[in-house]
Amino acid sequence: MSTYRDFTAPIGSRRAPVLRTVGPRERRSHLSAPRVPTVGIDIGGTKVMAGVVDADGIILEKVRTETPDKSKSPKVVEDTIVELVLDLSDRHDVHAVGIGAAGWVDADRNRVLFAPHLSWRNEPLRDRLAGRLAVPVLVDNDANAAAWAEWRFGAGRGEDHLVMITLGTGIGGAILEDGQVKRGKYGVAGEFGHMQVVPGGHRCPCGNRGCWEQYSSGNALVREAKELAAADSPVAYGIIEHVKGQIGDITGPMITELARDGDAMCIELLQDIGQWLGVGIANLAAALDPSCFVIGGGVSAADDLLIGPARDAFKRHLTGRGYRPEARITRAQLGPEAGMVGAADLARLVARRFRRANRRRVERYERYARFAEARRTSSQGPA
Repeated sequence: MSTYRDFTAPIGSRRAPVLRTVGPRERRSHLSAPRVPTVGIDIGGTKVMAGVVDADGIILEKVRTETPDKSKSPKVVEDTIVELVLDLSDRHDVHAVGIGAAGWVDADRNRVLFAPHLSWRNEPLRDRLAGRLAVPVLVDNDANAAAWAEWRFGAGRGEDHLVMITLGTGIGGAILEDGQVKRGKYGVAGEFGHMQVVPGGHRCPCGNRGCWEQYSSGNALVREAKELAAADSPVAYGIIEHVKGQIGDITGPMITELARDGDAMCIELLQDIGQWLGVGIANLAAALDPSCFVIGGGVSAADDLLIGPARDAFKRHLTGRGYRPEARITRAQLGPEAGMVGAADLARLVARRFRRANRRRVERYERYARFAEARRTSSQGPA
């Protein structure tokens, strides 16, 4: 059984006491998790989003702020998280906090081993935040959290073998089997974006060449558009005119918007990205054989402009095509809040610690009150 130590806040403090759990981890299921509100935190390279989420995945309130500059100390980011949680706690009865971090999280879900857009290197994030907050804290990779949310409340409901691919600045991913996130031996499974698809290809920030995310991601989309615009290609005149010649202003959402308006180059670029996406999905199907691929992240906003070509390429490159069942490929339903909702729902699995500790504190207080009343009565004696 877990044991608890209570740290009582100073008299007059606005904040609740801190609870720290010790002991073996229980085997938990979302089916038996308490139906209490929890806070989910989604930490990215540009923003920190926090929200109170109920047991049905409904966001009761959310707040958002910019991510502190990555050159600052990890404590600055931790301070930001704490302030957001305490702000929400002033208006909601929060029982646990779940954090989806854009980085590699160890198998114990305590340390962020590496975050490419933040200054976290082997950072004990869970323990540090648990020491400052009044509730249990759970830390996971942001793609794992998003996949969990889609499986519980979104496009992956009812699937027992699901792979999620998040297309943003790069490519993230997650694997769920039979209601469990598969994190691998060291906690870093699902880094699909760094599979090599073109030997000797484009250099990736990870240090290797030819990684999948160099051909099917937001960065790849923008890079190709900027190269065509910089070369003053006739097919790029539409986007050059749109940015008034400021090529550095080209963004992924802009390309998607122009494609929807019929710009031929932007449509072709999304088709190229989609085809590379389909190639990677076919490789993952050969290795993992899931029943469903859920495509999320900002680039997925292009919808069928991207996912249609991906489905076509998947069918062309699937090993054993024509002689095996084909996985379903669908767009995520929960949008940019998926990571936050998933982190909050995962945190519900540890919320029972807070409820038990609260119950024990109340029981201790009631026992003390009865004892004090008995002493007071006995000291007064008979009238």
